[in-house]
Amino acid sequence: MTTIRLTMAQAVVRYMMAQKVELDGSIEPLFPGVWAIFGHGNVAGLGEALYQARESLPTYRAHNEQGMAHAAIAYTKTLNRHQVMACTASAGPGSTNMVTAAAVAHVNRLPVLFLPGDTFATRVPDPVLQQVENFHDHTLTSNDCFKPVSRFFDRITRPEQLLTSLPQAVRVLTDPVECGPVTLALPQDVQTFAFDYPEHFFAEKVHRLRRQAADRAELDDAIALIRQARKPLVIAGGGVHYSGALAEFDAFVSAYHLPVGETQAGKGALPWDHAQNLGTIGVTGGAAANALAAEADLIIAVGTRLGDFASGSRAMINPEAQLLSLNVASFDAVKHKGQALVGDAKLSLPELAAGLEGWQPVGGWIEQAAELRDDWNQTVERITADRGSDLPCDAEVVGAVNRAADERDIVVCAAGGLPGELQKLWRTRFHRGYHMEYGYSCMGYELAGGLGTKMAMPDSEVFVMVGDGSYLMLNSEIATSVMLGHKIIAVVLDNRGYGCIHRLQQYCGGPGFNNLLDDCLSVEDGAPKTDFAAHAAALGAKSESVGNIRELEAALERAKASDISYVIAIDTDPLADTQEGGAWWDVAVPEVSPRAEVNEARKRYESYKARQCKNL
Repeated sequence: MTTIRLTMAQAVVRYMMAQKVELDGSIEPLFPGVWAIFGHGNVAGLGEALYQARESLPTYRAHNEQGMAHAAIAYTKTLNRHQVMACTASAGPGSTNMVTAAAVAHVNRLPVLFLPGDTFATRVPDPVLQQVENFHDHTLTSNDCFKPVSRFFDRITRPEQLLTSLPQAVRVLTDPVECGPVTLALPQDVQTFAFDYPEHFFAEKVHRLRRQAADRAELDDAIALIRQARKPLVIAGGGVHYSGALAEFDAFVSAYHLPVGETQAGKGALPWDHAQNLGTIGVTGGAAANALAAEADLIIAVGTRLGDFASGSRAMINPEAQLLSLNVASFDAVKHKGQALVGDAKLSLPELAAGLEGWQPVGGWIEQAAELRDDWNQTVERITADRGSDLPCDAEVVGAVNRAADERDIVVCAAGGLPGELQKLWRTRFHRGYHMEYGYSCMGYELAGGLGTKMAMPDSEVFVMVGDGSYLMLNSEIATSVMLGHKIIAVVLDNRGYGCIHRLQQYCGGPGFNNLLDDCLSVEDGAPKTDFAAHAAALGAKSESVGNIRELEAALERAKASDISYVIAIDTDPLADTQEGGAWWDVAVPEVSPRAEVNEARKRYESYKARQCKNL
């Protein structure tokens, strides 16, 4: 057996470089790059190894560890999980800064390889700088925080452990069911230890998407269930995208005139003006799909985990409706008392379609869906038009940005009130034109996520829509986007606080408290007015502030013509949101309160809970 002597860090890098993926007939790197912020825990080991490989495996330097991991997540999401970024940071706070992003990846089932530096395996110099000492278990380090938010976790305490650990790590990263974040904690001393690795360990490996066909008995049961339905409704989830089943999904719903409601992750599965697309569904969904959900006798869920926003906290869907759940993961397929059809959507949808020949929903259902769809599209036109407001609402801003976006441009968002407005109102014909991180709804994802999205699709304009709260939480990757030459267009909607939660607080009977800046503890003069344009300019971007929608539309044209990242700030109304569409969301209200408003909200809450119980 021929061997090659490498440090553990060098072996990690060489193994990563040997992994390939087949994309549309061409062979590409599975790992196209590594995000790194170096410190004493990774600079001498992994840093040296990455330097030697820099021509083949690019290393990107960020300004914030969480931000760079968000960029990595957005990159793989944009490419439907086909390629994976790695992220490394130093032992201590550098690594724990990535834990929130690991949770984002875990919830959204997105692959990222985390390589955090760790404390010395030998323990000779303990306690080292930034080491978290645990009094009752000396094997614990701060990197154990990654365990609950990783699909696979290992701590490499001997260089030869890579021989069994790395194949398992890549298996998880490329598996359509187990797909998610992988963490390999790398003690800084072990990174530098050498071992004689067998050369065959670094042989090129080409990965292809594994497709699981549906079980014949489950498929027959699914066909029988659909044939009994008179008023079916399809819910399109993110799995339609990840399976690459867009054509098969279109053919299935078109052949049988099936109305479709899209989740946040499923949006774009059909063009917005497709005859079967009723718009989005759920808590922040449109009126058309939500109305049909209340009447449907069968829900066909394709590639969705049916989170509370998609199901209206289980209070929106007709309690008499049956549920058929087509999902590659049995974990998701059995939720909500669903009849499981476990299989890959690209393989399973044509088989479903073939087995339904001669069946159709009742004619009145098809006509009702078409009427509701037309009504909702007219509503969207009205809501997103420029109303000439002195203080525009979010919907007006969404409309202006959407009109500025071309056919293959992309909008990116994550948290606050904007995801609800965008889910209801954004229109795209491009299957990747809507990028929403709403599994974890992580504030601060937006700008870094926009950078990762642009890296994945450099020929598309990427419009990041972000509130003032999220911008202030994490904005440093604007500078990274300028440094790397990956232009994004960011529109900052400044409503002077956390307007979305302020509205929720009031809906639950509470007073305005600690959300809008005017309702927070501050000096006598109040919280300062942030000049977001000046701040963005200080980070190297072009920028401007605008006062209304007309000025915003003109600024967007200048932004599109810019060759570097461009930030536009606009003041918006914190109290206004789109009332049309939507559904109840289960946010618990106190049973006892001295406030009459809270007691009234509790009564309303209990009435919805009664509806919810019928669906348990």
